[in-house]
Amino acid sequence: MMEQNKQNNIIKRFIDKNNVFAVVGVSRDKTKYGRKVFDDLKKFGYEVYAINPKIDNISKYPCYTDIKDLPFKPDVISFVVPPEIVEKLIIECKKLNINKVWLQSGSESKKTIDYCKKNDIECLHNMCILLSLNEL
Repeated sequence: MMEQNKQNNIIKRFIDKNNVFAVVGVSRDKTKYGRKVFDDLKKFGYEVYAINPKIDNISKYPCYTDIKDLPFKPDVISFVVPPEIVEKLIIECKKLNINKVWLQSGSESKKTIDYCKKNDIECLHNMCILLSLNEL
């Protein structure tokens, strides 16, 4: 029970309405999960940035090539990309002092989770951001 309360408190800190999000792995395809995360964060009123090096924009919003290219440092990064991409980008998060990451299903790896623990990066995984937003 105590562990569940701790987890709920972490989730609340992540989905605080004052947090700025970035979604790594946004797609133009509205049926893809990265796009659904981006769209739902927008729908719930969050400031959110899209990251995908292969596209320039999502609807009317610019899409950035890399985390370091963002005009504003996000509070939370939601990863919706394969684990090997996350394992490279998590080091960039540390350099930029971004200390909250949400690894969507399929993005997590033991290597990334261990890196986060060793580097004081709060890391949520094995849970869906969309479900957490819809529980607000």
